[in-house]
Amino acid sequence: MILPILADAAGYLHFDQLGLNPVAVDLGFFQIKWYSLAYIAGIFAGWWYMMKLLAQPGAPMAKRHAEDLVFYVTLGIILGGRIGYVLFYKPAMLLHPIEVVKLWEGGMSFHGGLIGVVLGLTYVVRKNHLNWLRVHDYVACCVPFGLFFGRLANFVNGELWGRPTTVPWAIVFPNAGPLPRHPSQLYEAAGEGVLLFLILWFLFWKTDARYQPGKLVGTFGLVYGIIRFSLEKVRNPDAGLEHLSWGLTMGQTLSVPLILLGLYLILTAKGRRQRVEATAGTESVA
Repeated sequence: MILPILADAAGYLHFDQLGLNPVAVDLGFFQIKWYSLAYIAGIFAGWWYMMKLLAQPGAPMAKRHAEDLVFYVTLGIILGGRIGYVLFYKPAMLLHPIEVVKLWEGGMSFHGGLIGVVLGLTYVVRKNHLNWLRVHDYVACCVPFGLFFGRLANFVNGELWGRPTTVPWAIVFPNAGPLPRHPSQLYEAAGEGVLLFLILWFLFWKTDARYQPGKLVGTFGLVYGIIRFSLEKVRNPDAGLEHLSWGLTMGQTLSVPLILLGLYLILTAKGRRQRVEATAGTESVA
């Protein structure tokens, strides 16, 4: 199977032909990479959208709470994402601690970042006596922005490529050998970013899901978990983590709890349906 692919590799698009550069701004003494800008864009887009959500009746927190929230969420994304990446995918980096802090070189784990975000949210919720699940519902609607920009940055960096394939849109990545591969970063941007956002947008704006605590964040966990689990079949796993002893990749393994938790939150959400008093405003929503 590999030999025919290798023989035809010259006929596929090569990543170098796209003219993409991981560095967005190069001043010689200082560089700004697209990877960093992707995180900034995701946070600002998420913040903008959160303001739109909070302007609707029955919001679980005021804008002043969201201002506090964005700091701890950002901290959770950065620390959780990096620590998760090291623990889940590159534990050997612990032998060289200086490598752990080189965030500008890439290497973040969504699942680790998710844990960090939950911890940050929990602190803000307890501090301000807010509804834990409802705050998570609103934040979940904003997360796809970060996932979308992050996956695009992975593509620009020429990292996290897919498995070898013969599909017409396959790309030969310079650091992945001579074989054409799935541009799985773009698949993930479309699934985890665009599709997931549209599903949550519909539930928030066209249904009463936001008045059923846990339904939106449950949908996020379920849909993200299914997308990530499925795309692991075309995404090239990290070395040594292709097939763990239980038959799954690390990405699939970490997605299973998300799927199960998401299903539970969705199925039990209607039982948590309640009369919601608006935090920001005077209108009550039954």
